[in-house]
Amino acid sequence: MPTRPSFLQQFVPPTPLAGKLSVQSVLFAVGDGAFITASVVFFTQIVGLSPAQVGIGITVAGVASFLVAVPAGKLADRIGPQRLWAIGAVGTAATYATWPWIDGFVAFLVVSVVLEVVNSTGGAARGAYVLDVLPRAERIGSQAYMYAATNLGFTVGAGLSFVALAFEGDTLLTGLPLLTAALSLVNGYWITRLPKAPHKERPSPLETAITAAVDEADAPRAVPGALRNPGYLLTSFFSGVLMTNQVLLHTVIPLWLLSETDAPRVLLAALFATNTLMCIVLPMAVARTVTGLPTALRAARVSSAFFVLACVITMVTRDTLGWQTIALMWAGHIVVTGAELFLSAASWAFESELSDPDRRGEYQGAGNLGGTLGFVWAPAAYTWLALSWGTEGWLVIAAIILVAAVGIHPSARMAQRFLERHELDPAR
Repeated sequence: MPTRPSFLQQFVPPTPLAGKLSVQSVLFAVGDGAFITASVVFFTQIVGLSPAQVGIGITVAGVASFLVAVPAGKLADRIGPQRLWAIGAVGTAATYATWPWIDGFVAFLVVSVVLEVVNSTGGAARGAYVLDVLPRAERIGSQAYMYAATNLGFTVGAGLSFVALAFEGDTLLTGLPLLTAALSLVNGYWITRLPKAPHKERPSPLETAITAAVDEADAPRAVPGALRNPGYLLTSFFSGVLMTNQVLLHTVIPLWLLSETDAPRVLLAALFATNTLMCIVLPMAVARTVTGLPTALRAARVSSAFFVLACVITMVTRDTLGWQTIALMWAGHIVVTGAELFLSAASWAFESELSDPDRRGEYQGAGNLGGTLGFVWAPAAYTWLALSWGTEGWLVIAAIILVAAVGIHPSARMAQRFLERHELDPAR
């Protein structure tokens, strides 16, 4: 009879390859977390920007990332995801290294756009490589372990950032982007040491050009690309809507706590610590409930139920007092973290089960495109609904999630039929 893994066993990588990939996740997250935590202070106090200028730069960079999502994925398919991923890490290092030397809004805007484009390109390549190198049966569990490692890395990075912020003067704060750059270089080297995908080692661009010129029969199969797969795009869009649980976690609930409840603001630190701890300890346990598309759709339903319950719990705290408010806010944060965990497991299965194995980079880009469309409007809309409409606004947010939860089922089946119609096997 199989035994359930012990509490400590879940901290052991499920496979050696998952362990190597998780080292990369930690390297990335420590560097990224160290800078992002203090980025607003860096840009306003070191670079001398206004908060409005920082917001504009982040928005413009986000638009640039959106525009390059699909071309970046196609590039990963052309030159090889591992190669492009390593190039992206080196590009990220070079871009971070410029932060201490920039001056003024225009320079900030240019570097922000370059950084976001490089990160978007590297992210699409990373997603394609992970699907390429991991056997189908190991993908969800390995990605859950990598997810936990990433959260651990962000926690360490945030700790380094707090140390820099605690000291007087700007020396340590100025050094944060250089630390991130150094870790990104190490990250790029580590990526090159990861194993090649066992079934598909991509040729170089020169080799591809020579082969195409000599033998036209080696041209790619005439299968429609990711943008011609409406089921996948819709699934990515609905996943993006469901992923707005992050908007609740990081934007709406904190603003609600500060402006609409009597809870002390120090509670925010405890809430974020709870979320981080859960996202380190629980991903593997949740991932074991997802083994394919049917269980992924079930996980999406569970995530949606948690999301709706979080809306209901949080909205009543406007009329509670003292410890009752604190307990309910904590419960709401725990529940919405459950929504995050189950949706993450579902999303990994959607990527694995619904992508063309010969166009994984392109599908990663298309998924980013659809997910952004489902997510980008939520911070402004949810904040306005919750803070302006109160109870009715929370119910509208819950209704949006229910619509997405219903819609993702036929869209996922449509994407699956697309693969079957073109005789594409995601297990390859």
